[in-house]
Amino acid sequence: MIVMIYHSVRFERYRWLALLVWLLSLSALAADAPPDAPVVTAPVTLDGITLFRVRGALSYPAAERADVIGERIAAFATDQSLSTKDLQIVETKDRTMIQIGNRPIATVVDADANPEGLTRQQVAELQLQKITLAVERYRHDRSIGSLVRAGVSALVATLLLVLLMFGMRRLSARLNASAKRHYQQRMEQLKAETRKIVQAERLQTALQGLFGFMSTLLQLTMVLVYLEFMLALWPWTRPLSERVLVIVLDPLRSMGAAVLAAIPGLVFVAILAMITRYVLKVARLYFSGIAAGSVTLANFDRDWAWPTYRILRLLTIAFAVVVAYPYIPGSDSSAFKGVSVLLGVIFSLGSTSVVANTVAGYTLVYRRAFKVGDRVRIGEHVGVIVEMRVQVTHLRSLKNEDVVIPNSIVLTSITVNYSALALQQGLILHTTVGIGYETPWRQVESMLIEAAQRTPGLLQAPSPFILQKSLGDFCVVYELNVYCDRPHESERLYTALHQNILDVFNEHNVQIMTPAYVGDPAEPKVVARKDWFLPPASPPPPKAKE
Repeated sequence: MIVMIYHSVRFERYRWLALLVWLLSLSALAADAPPDAPVVTAPVTLDGITLFRVRGALSYPAAERADVIGERIAAFATDQSLSTKDLQIVETKDRTMIQIGNRPIATVVDADANPEGLTRQQVAELQLQKITLAVERYRHDRSIGSLVRAGVSALVATLLLVLLMFGMRRLSARLNASAKRHYQQRMEQLKAETRKIVQAERLQTALQGLFGFMSTLLQLTMVLVYLEFMLALWPWTRPLSERVLVIVLDPLRSMGAAVLAAIPGLVFVAILAMITRYVLKVARLYFSGIAAGSVTLANFDRDWAWPTYRILRLLTIAFAVVVAYPYIPGSDSSAFKGVSVLLGVIFSLGSTSVVANTVAGYTLVYRRAFKVGDRVRIGEHVGVIVEMRVQVTHLRSLKNEDVVIPNSIVLTSITVNYSALALQQGLILHTTVGIGYETPWRQVESMLIEAAQRTPGLLQAPSPFILQKSLGDFCVVYELNVYCDRPHESERLYTALHQNILDVFNEHNVQIMTPAYVGDPAEPKVVARKDWFLPPASPPPPKAKE
């Protein structure tokens, strides 16, 4: 073919091009050709022991062929009337058969022998030997003598296990008692010397735990050896005996392999954790300086230092978790992802109020509505702020009650801060009195001012002032306003102020309670001009003549 293509090209310079195209085509065809499929074999077993392996075909799979041969061998082994000496090899044109009498046991074809580099007869001889040995072993293991010996061995092994377990318990108890006596005096001395470093009781507990762990491990080992020995005694359970240690060691081997495979990821996570911890330490040191006042930032309140640090810490840890997530062992498994989604759903459904209160708590800090020590009114509650937490705010009421208010409620309630302006501008305390129309208003205002001046704890600058609130049906309503810089003592100041008002009005024979209206008085309830400046009121200075 290549020669025909090569000579069919007329010009010599194009012949090499045609040859190159043809070689590239062959390479493409070879690349597209599927690789040879691996040969599938299946084991022929008796009592769980593999005798040999056989191949199959599309119409007769290897597993099905192996099962058929295994069933024939088992039937032959069960039939005590048949002897292994009667097994023979029969040759035909295209196959070699192993049979007993006219009953076929196994068949060997060229496809079984050629891959091994042997003839059909040689493969058949090998299979015949293995079948003979397996059948003889099968019958021997199920003989009366073998079963009796297995029963005696099982009884002896059981008694030995019981004795060993009993002896192990006695030995463990004696070791614990001996260790307790041996170390009791040393523990008392150690406890006296290192009260805060080492606790003698913990050392004793650790020793007891160590003895208990070693005893349990040894007992489990003895039980496993006993089970393997017992299962190996009986032909029906002998295949399982070979898997006792495998069942126990496979999980340990798998876990060890998983740990070794996860070491690079764990190292990355450990380094990331160290870096994150160092960054958080530096941030904590910086914000502690802000809180202490040694570090100042423009337009940044000192009270914001720790809340800001907590937010920064949360964001830093969240970022570290996102970075470390792919390196966590098992993070790419479906189970891990399913548990993560489940936890996320549970958190989102069950933490609505928690998230709302947390956000509200940080919002209150940055709004500077109040701080610890301020006297406030939140809704219907009046008291002093004693603690501001992430979720709730603690308020000590006027009756010394600890009122716990969720931050979400604080954020949505009207808050009155009595301490915010008290030190700079003073808090105004006010009270009202109703005085009859027969009392001059100048006299009333002077008496109220005098009562305010008599009250200790009130500020004289700014000076008190009077507001006439209303002209009622029976009296004039006066409001006395005074300044104080002690909002926490407002109740005491109110009491002292009311006492002084009562004293001043009694001294000047002015009644505060105005009787209800019954009828017109004999004389009009008016103040004569001459009585406008009754004591303690003083008349204004005379005007200068022009």
